[in-house]
Amino acid sequence: MTMSRAVRLREFGPPEVMRIEQVDLPDPGAGEVRVRQTAIGFNFIDVYQRSGVYPLPLPTGLGHEAAGVVEAVGAGVRDLRPGDRVVYMNAGIGAYADRRNVPAERLVALPAAVSDEDAAALFFKAMTAQYLLRKTHVVQPGDVLLVHAAAGGVGQILTRWAKALGAYVVGTAGSPAKCEIARAAGCDAAVDYSRDDWPQAFLQATGGRKARVVYDSVGRTTFLKSLDCAAPFGLVVVYGGASGPAPAIEPEVLNKKGCLFLTRPSVFPHNADVGTLRANAADVFAAIGAGHVKAAIGARFALDDAPAAHRAAEARASTGAILLLP
Repeated sequence: MTMSRAVRLREFGPPEVMRIEQVDLPDPGAGEVRVRQTAIGFNFIDVYQRSGVYPLPLPTGLGHEAAGVVEAVGAGVRDLRPGDRVVYMNAGIGAYADRRNVPAERLVALPAAVSDEDAAALFFKAMTAQYLLRKTHVVQPGDVLLVHAAAGGVGQILTRWAKALGAYVVGTAGSPAKCEIARAAGCDAAVDYSRDDWPQAFLQATGGRKARVVYDSVGRTTFLKSLDCAAPFGLVVVYGGASGPAPAIEPEVLNKKGCLFLTRPSVFPHNADVGTLRANAADVFAAIGAGHVKAAIGARFALDDAPAAHRAAEARASTGAILLLP
């Protein structure tokens, strides 16, 4: 039996409901691996789950993503050994911990060139960008893309990778300073979506062309105007809701806006089986190796300071990825 320090959630609410507890960790069972975690990735879905917007059965752990080192393997595990460096982003809730047991089929071996911190900062977000750019719409050279929250963790990765694929990318962000970060991430232009006239600024940036694809992770405050920025037969992808869930619309609205396509995808179904997960991860690692995807770590917090990490994220006080360090 090993002890683990883990965040436990016994009620939904503000960041302070998260508590560090000592948890008994049994030896890994059949098909499981015990991972000593060295870096834990924060994702905004953690806020939704902690606050009860996306409720979980209580009590529960929190967190989806971490990197670390294999300490022990259970019966039947053939492809991982103690000492191997690994990363995961969908091994069940509970990544906010210094050690945990996870199914071996949810782990991906890390290339030597990718550090633990970079892996934890990138993996969930880069795997999100991977399905958005490769599956939801296969981005082609010359595509005009509108990327909301382009200064954020996913937004920066999405922008850099889309530019490498030959797209023209306009990013949005919530302040002039964050627009500068979006431009530094590779956006051809950036507009401040806190301004009411941001759709007009978007059209000025494109010379009047609308977007083949709008990638909207902001939701409530941007969605209706996102529809106005999509070209006829264009695609609006709502893959998050940092400002709240996108409002409901009648299907006829899509017709009137230009026979638009609308989808609400998620990263987990795109990586539901081990073969697909590891193939998509290989695509991500290739993009990292080519320099198309880079870690942008905006802040580091100790695991004990997880509430402070959540407060910073909800206040949009940081740019790039947030890490928790055990």
